[in-house]
Amino acid sequence: MSPEEEAELTKLARSKVTSVRLAQRARIVLLAAKGLQNKDIAAELGVGRVQVARWRDRYAQERLQGIEHDLPRGAPAVKVDVNRLVELTTQSTPEAATHWSTRKMGAVLGVSASTVMRHWQAKGLKPHLLRGFKVSRDPRFVERLEDIVGLYMSPPEHALVLCCDEKSQVQALDRTQPGLPLKKGRAQTMTHDYKRHGTTTLFAALNVLDGQVIGQCQQRHTHAEWLKFLRKIDRETPKDKTLHLVADNYATHKHPAVQQWLAEHPRFNMHFTPASASWLNMVERFFRDLTSERLRRGVFASVPELVTAIDEYVAHHNHAPKPFIWTKSARDILQKVIGANQRLSSKQNKTLR
Repeated sequence: MSPEEEAELTKLARSKVTSVRLAQRARIVLLAAKGLQNKDIAAELGVGRVQVARWRDRYAQERLQGIEHDLPRGAPAVKVDVNRLVELTTQSTPEAATHWSTRKMGAVLGVSASTVMRHWQAKGLKPHLLRGFKVSRDPRFVERLEDIVGLYMSPPEHALVLCCDEKSQVQALDRTQPGLPLKKGRAQTMTHDYKRHGTTTLFAALNVLDGQVIGQCQQRHTHAEWLKFLRKIDRETPKDKTLHLVADNYATHKHPAVQQWLAEHPRFNMHFTPASASWLNMVERFFRDLTSERLRRGVFASVPELVTAIDEYVAHHNHAPKPFIWTKSARDILQKVIGANQRLSSKQNKTLR
């Protein structure tokens, strides 16, 4: 040991601000430099002989740096090839499966599932999620898109814009056993199986301006029922207002009897959504709320009971309606559709090759 090293260790051993552990290790090294054996040093300082031997060896190998810090505990950290993880996640699938899980990926890379999840979150990868889509192939897509979005964002004066559609085959489902109510520490329960008691079809027209809904439940959804619903709209809307109805491009809505009735009622103007583009119809948002808030967990022993529940929901909605606000312009939507079509075309070309 050089005089400089001995002076440094002595300073550490006597310092009032040095940590107790470092001061004790400095004393161990100083006593060892005087020629004392491990058992004698251990007896003088009140520590174990193994501890004395450890710090003597570390100082001999790394000098002062060897006693300043403890060695990291536990197994050494496993380094992950992040590029390979991303490549496997985005460009391959596991054997006999459709998508990767954290455990499957961890087994391939030799790391823990939590490590895989941490890197997935950092890269924004979510292989457990799947989103559905459908790009419209309607040759009149642009024309109809601009027409309907124009109604939403710049509605005509002295007119009402109504989004109309049918929610068909709404089932009156009764559970086979009564469930238990919600309580502390336990979720509400419901049997997975059910009894069918028939179906009904809800015809609805959503007023874009104030969110009011005109609803009517009927047994079927043919052109006859659609005409009946159109007459209901005619009765319940101001006679001096022009009506612009947004509806799906459905054969029932274009039946000759319907066309004749519309010709006799010129204040009705139809605007059809493009094929595979029902998302343009804002009444679908109302149907979503109806399903999640009233139907999905509902228990109905008969069709009349189901119809009563739907009518009560519509009345409750109309008591304090809140309109859906359309914010996306036709140009922005069209840019996304163009990009989606380009990606689909490139995928199809690769498949054909």
